[in-house]
Amino acid sequence: MDQVLEIPEEPNVEPISSLEEDVIRGASPRFTFPFGILFSTFLYCGEAASALYMVRIYRKNSETYWMAYTFSFFMFSSIMVQLTLIFVHRDLAKDKPLSLFMHLILLGPVIRCLEAMIKYLTLWKKEGQEEPYVSLTRKKMLINGEEVLIEWEVGHSIRTLAMHRNAYKRMSQIQAFLGSVPQLTYQLYVTLISAEVPLGRVVLIVFSLISVTYGATLCNMLAIQIKYDEYKIRLGPLEVLCITIWRTLEITSRLVILVLFSATLKLKAVPFLLLNFLIILFEPWLKFWRSGAQMPNNIEKNFSRVGTLVVLISVTVLYAGINFSCWSALQLKLADRDLVEKGQNWGHMGLHYSVRLIENVIMVLVFKFFGVKVLLNYCHSLIALQLIVAYLISIGFMLLFFQYLHPLRSLFTHNVVDYLHCVCTHRHPRGRVENPEPSADAEARQSIV
Repeated sequence: MDQVLEIPEEPNVEPISSLEEDVIRGASPRFTFPFGILFSTFLYCGEAASALYMVRIYRKNSETYWMAYTFSFFMFSSIMVQLTLIFVHRDLAKDKPLSLFMHLILLGPVIRCLEAMIKYLTLWKKEGQEEPYVSLTRKKMLINGEEVLIEWEVGHSIRTLAMHRNAYKRMSQIQAFLGSVPQLTYQLYVTLISAEVPLGRVVLIVFSLISVTYGATLCNMLAIQIKYDEYKIRLGPLEVLCITIWRTLEITSRLVILVLFSATLKLKAVPFLLLNFLIILFEPWLKFWRSGAQMPNNIEKNFSRVGTLVVLISVTVLYAGINFSCWSALQLKLADRDLVEKGQNWGHMGLHYSVRLIENVIMVLVFKFFGVKVLLNYCHSLIALQLIVAYLISIGFMLLFFQYLHPLRSLFTHNVVDYLHCVCTHRHPRGRVENPEPSADAEARQSIV
């Protein structure tokens, strides 16, 4: 897995002094207000409060099944969030009874947010003072198309704040795909079959939708950081906007299609959805078994084989939860210490979106021809067309990002156009792979792409 300790802020890169022949000394990183931590905590508390409120309403109305499923989705994601924060911060090896107690009552993100804010205020008061404990961090950077090795001095306090940021990024993913996705899907299903839209359920749906979109956007950013761990990544507002639109359209269209399909077939839809999830869940384990490799034993220090197995199972469940609703942007590889495939696998991405598009079309057709009149004053054919078009537009934004907006697209051996050309013509392009020194035309093409 990727390293927990990273520099969250983008430092000013200036060739101040050369420490070695190819190493440039960069300016010290600046610390910024932890908006992401506050936003993640707000989403967690808002979704938890609205879910518990709906549990109370369902109980008062004697709607036992709705109450049980709503509470189960809330509890499962909350427990996984607490375990994630404990694991990242390594609290089991520390004497922090207050933090462990707050995690026990499912308020771990709140106390962690307070710790991060205290650390930020401490740094703000000591701004301009040199820290006694510093460490050196080296990252590669692409500056004007050239690869440069930059070295920073990172203070202990800034590194601790960075650890909080990374912990909340992972927490947001756990909450989004193991809690918000099933919660959002189920609440939409209940709304559809009951034809009632109470205010409490609307609030829960809004919090879940924002959480899923935010988690999916972070998923792309973390995937880039994991694949290119040696590089310092810059994502501008245009890149983030493109990712957000892509993920929002992809997830909302996928989840609405699942809801309409489930509302049409009801219990008959469960085997299809369960089989879909199990295939995604066991696919990495099947590849691991076929490779004949042994289980990695150095994922984390002081981990037994049982602990490593628990981590691998948790990562696989998260991977399956992400791929069930959207593309994970990573391919899991259990035989590797990093647990992910570092290369840019266009075939895996193409296969995922092809299969999902076929699935969505089939489910939409089932809704169109067999669905009851669940939405008044709306034509089923128009709904089906809009959902498929929204999914296709999301694929278009995805291709736009990888072709023109990816921060390290110049490192790609092949880009999206090459892969599509290869698929359409059934010929593998040669020349770009086997020639280590690209020609002037290839370099000009890379600079444009």
